[in-house]
Formats: sequence, C-alpha cells, structure tokens
Amino acid sequence: MLAIQYMALLTATPILAYLDQQETVAFYKKLGFTCNAEWHGYLMFQRDQISIHLWLCDDENIPKNTGCYINVDQIEDLYQECTALGIVHPNGKLEDKPWDMRQFSILDNSGNIIHFGQRLG
Repeated sequence: MLAIQYMALLTATPILAYLDQQETVAFYKKLGFTCNAEWHGYLMFQRDQISIHLWLCDDENIPKNTGCYINVDQIEDLYQECTALGIVHPNGKLEDKPWDMRQFSILDNSGNIIHFGQRLG
C-alpha cells in the first residue's frame, strides 16, 4: 500500500462567471478589490488575502446559480460597508446561523451570491 503524505491546504480561489466586463470590474473595485489581471474574458481580483477569479459567459443562468463563501474578521464593519453600497441580498441580512457563523450575503452585478461569515465565539 502506498503511503500518502498529507500537506496543509492553504487557500482557495473561487472562479465565478460574469456577464459584462466593464460592470464587473466596476463592481469589484467598488467592493474594495484590486483587478490584478484582465485578458481574453478572464478577470482576477484581490482584496486582503482573498482572490476571486471570473470568466466571461453569455448564459445569465450560470452566475445566478453560483457563488462562494468568504470567511472574514470584523463582519459588522464589512456589513456596514456593503449596506452603504446597497448590495446586501434582500434575504441575506447579517445574522447568526445555526452552523456557528455570523453571516450576510451579497449579489454581484451578474447575480453570483457571495456569503461572508465570521465564526461565533
């Protein structure tokens, strides 16, 4: 039997679909992300330790059915920031969840849902 060496996983980068490049760049920049790369319909954004990549598609159902979860610190501050931008999902207000997270959700300009959560306690 082969011995498997385990290595620690360090980070993950969601790859989401988007519909309009100019609107998407503006949206993520408004959210405080820096656009690190744009080429052939592929976008790469960074804010703090979080990277989000996006690929151009023409089917609006794809981004409306995808999203990601981002773990954060100081969730109340981020919630206020997103509330001021008017991007908090109507059903995604800040609240404590049964899975021991305090979280809220936003929709990006293409319809991807992004959940932000901070561990309770």
